[in-house]
Amino acid sequence: MLTTSPAQTRLKANPRKRWKPILFHLVVGLLALVMIYPILWMISSSLKPNGEIFSQAYNLIPSRIAWENYRSGWAGFAGNTFTTFFKNSLIIVVVSTIGAVASSAVVAYGFARIPFAGKGFWFACMMMTMMLPHDVTMIPQYVMFSKIGWLSSFKPVIVPQFFAVPFFVFLIMQFIRTIPHDLDEAAKMDGCSKYGIFFRIVLPLIVPSIVTAAIFSFYWRWDDFINPLLYLNNPKLYPVSLALKMFLDGDSVNNWGGMFAMATLSLVPIFLIFFVFQRYIVEGISTSGLK
Repeated sequence: MLTTSPAQTRLKANPRKRWKPILFHLVVGLLALVMIYPILWMISSSLKPNGEIFSQAYNLIPSRIAWENYRSGWAGFAGNTFTTFFKNSLIIVVVSTIGAVASSAVVAYGFARIPFAGKGFWFACMMMTMMLPHDVTMIPQYVMFSKIGWLSSFKPVIVPQFFAVPFFVFLIMQFIRTIPHDLDEAAKMDGCSKYGIFFRIVLPLIVPSIVTAAIFSFYWRWDDFINPLLYLNNPKLYPVSLALKMFLDGDSVNNWGGMFAMATLSLVPIFLIFFVFQRYIVEGISTSGLK
């Protein structure tokens, strides 16, 4: 004999509750579609014939699949293919991320665990730098790098990342503060120095925040456009973000299909990083209290 559960009985008594989950998923689905529509439009445009991209902009389904857009886009400009541009992006992103995360972890450990004179003042100064817009420091930095002869090289884009990123310092600090001080005291009794405590005790425990900072750094450096535009004058040194702009210059103005094709490929590393390490993002942010 079939019996009716209490939940089913409540749903029958109040039919409105039955429609609430359906309405909720419908609204969330529509919002998700609105957010991903620009990406779908870009991918669709990368597969359309060049003359159909804007004349059939409302239609996401191309009349035929134009794979030649990827071939013509990858050919690049003036003998520089997108192999060169992707390689430049990877060099900038990987080296910058290593520098930003390593230096930020050391600075965060210093602020979180090591007492020194003026600690509160210097921490406040560091936090204030987060409020400065990039436009304020752009001209002084350009003049400084020009004086020391670093223009048209990767150095102005990469080297500043080795002096800690304030947001990453704050993120990792919040994570370190959740580690009990008893572990530090036990390590000291075993003969560990401050460096030993950092490398043997603290560093293995803050891996989620390290990975979170690395993912953010990867996103920011991969999408960075203004710094390469300022400091890189040679097309052989252009990253992908700057190379995409060249589709709008001079003779390449009509190759919209190639531009959308390369823009689509430029998203692949970002999606891969997100889907592989997304659990570290949630863990790193939630544990450090940045909700």
